[in-house]
Amino acid sequence: MQPVEQAVRMSFGRLVAILASRGRDIAAAEDALADAVLAALERWPESGVPAAPEAWLVAVARRRLTDRFRKTAADAALEQSLAILSDLAAADGPESPHFPDERLQLMFVCAHPAIDPGIRAPLMLQTVLGLDAARIAGAFLVSAPTMGQRLVRAKAKIRDAGIPFIVPEPPDLPERLASVLEAIYAAYGSGWDEFEGIDAGGGLAGEAIWLGRVLASLMPADAEAHGLLALMLYCEARRRARRDAKGHYVPLSDQDTTLWSQPMLREAEARLRQAAALGAPGRFQIEAAIQSAHAGARLVGAPDAHVIARLHERLWQLAPRVGVAVARAVAVADAEGPEAGLSLLDEIDPGRVAAYQPFHAARAALLRRAGRGDEALAAYATAIALATDPAVGAYLEQQRRLILS
Repeated sequence: MQPVEQAVRMSFGRLVAILASRGRDIAAAEDALADAVLAALERWPESGVPAAPEAWLVAVARRRLTDRFRKTAADAALEQSLAILSDLAAADGPESPHFPDERLQLMFVCAHPAIDPGIRAPLMLQTVLGLDAARIAGAFLVSAPTMGQRLVRAKAKIRDAGIPFIVPEPPDLPERLASVLEAIYAAYGSGWDEFEGIDAGGGLAGEAIWLGRVLASLMPADAEAHGLLALMLYCEARRRARRDAKGHYVPLSDQDTTLWSQPMLREAEARLRQAAALGAPGRFQIEAAIQSAHAGARLVGAPDAHVIARLHERLWQLAPRVGVAVARAVAVADAEGPEAGLSLLDEIDPGRVAAYQPFHAARAALLRRAGRGDEALAAYATAIALATDPAVGAYLEQQRRLILS
């Protein structure tokens, strides 16, 4: 990875957090950082990469912000913003020990009650982690243009309303925390299929786990914070087993469990126990329990499919979302037979899953198990066409051919 790309890819959100934490204009901070990146692309190949590339980018971006406000400082509000930026320029750089808190601070700002709840998590994904609108749209099952418009409106509201960049007081945390947890989980999901830097801690998935650790340490009495971290650790523990030596996709049922990270699984179990001891069950704890059950089924042969189906039913009661509905149908199929799972899939609004690849992949598999070959072939064709991961597409094609053989 090139130096500029590496600095931006791994630190985009942190840099925006520093630049926007006082001026409150996220869009301006992003524009200034983009200018700094262009400057780096021009200068670093000739002058060499600076010893502290993040600090260099922040310094250049701050100058861009200062120039912008100086050019338009016609009223008291802009003069105040200039003063704030000048104060920020004297503050510690990215190496500051408070740096992780600034990222979470910005996430909590994005969960301010004045911001529409539906856009809070997407706003965090773009502002803090640097995901583009198209990628965020995929995670929330809306079109890229729609998501882009929502994000622009949200940033304008933060700027125009002067929403303060401060972590809310303890009584206000519960109202905001749910959106922060959702954003961290969505970030992990977006990094699920990243295999560059496959070691634990690399890529977007690693960033999400890091944020989950920081949040759990800052809020040790919140059960869902520990539950989310446990969930991500269970999933991440299997990362090396999800592709074979040739890069082919390997489903959970066929994975080599010796490749699973045992230290990560132990930590996940400990986090889940810690969450359960707090006596406040929630969505992420149930999802973590499901992952624990699947891991146990592979490692020690228990629990049975009915236990996993009951956990999915409980999750559906807590979070009746499309992805949860599809997973619930598959779990019920494993416990009661493919037709039972297909009945649940048929209950989902077709309009909500027309472009949702996991739905079509699950339906194809259940139709094949039910002996409904022609329908399964059609469902596999749709799932393959919607697959964005070539390895997953190749696996589905292999399953489709089993029907033809």
